Amino acid sequence: MVRLQEESSILRFTTQGAPPDRYLVTFQGRGISREPGRQDVAIRDEHTVLISLTAAYPRMIPELVWKTPIFHPNISAGGVVCLGGYQTNWVPSLKLDELCQMLWDMVRFANYDVESPYNREAALWAKQVAVRFPLDDRPLRDQVGERARTPSEPQGANAPVSKDVLDAGRTPIDAEARESATTGGGDANTGTAQPMVREPEPVELAADDEDSVVFIDAEVIEESTSDKDDILFIE
Repeated sequence: MVRLQEESSILRFTTQGAPPDRYLVTFQGRGISREPGRQDVAIRDEHTVLISLTAAYPRMIPELVWKTPIFHPNISAGGVVCLGGYQTNWVPSLKLDELCQMLWDMVRFANYDVESPYNREAALWAKQVAVRFPLDDRPLRDQVGERARTPSEPQGANAPVSKDVLDAGRTPIDAEARESATTGGGDANTGTAQPMVREPEPVELAADDEDSVVFIDAEVIEESTSDKDDILFIE
């Protein structure tokens, strides 16, 4: 865990006990939260989970309880975490740093299951909302072999997410906008897709026969009349 903290700008932790049996782990990165008693969801940039190692650890799974508000299909409204197959078939060899990587992937929506949810409302939201997942592109060990990024490339918590798409999944994907994106055109004010216009590329012709004429147009073939017998039309 100490090595993981040194290799990450995302994770920080404190411990209790000697030897430590309680880890309070904080992730600094982009996730989704919903305050108790409210219906709207929002971006949250700090997330804390308590990992308690029981007397049965490592034979049994640690107790995992989220301490900050979070809105995730596999975390209950009370903060109880479900790790899918690990919940019933725990692997004693799984290390704490690997467990933290799984939890970070849950925070940023790189790891979620909407088919067997702990939080059905969050699962429904994840199915309907028009947001690109994961919300944060950084791996947990982001200080090791971090690739170079251009200043214009969004990274992690700085990646833009519209407030509208966080409105409990009620933002549909605009069909006209999708059509415009696929055709490569569109009116910025009306959102109406515009037809693509392709300019004909210049072609150099080598005439080996004076009686051979080649007409090339990238889009439209027009009728031509000529006294020559050998005329080839190519689109």
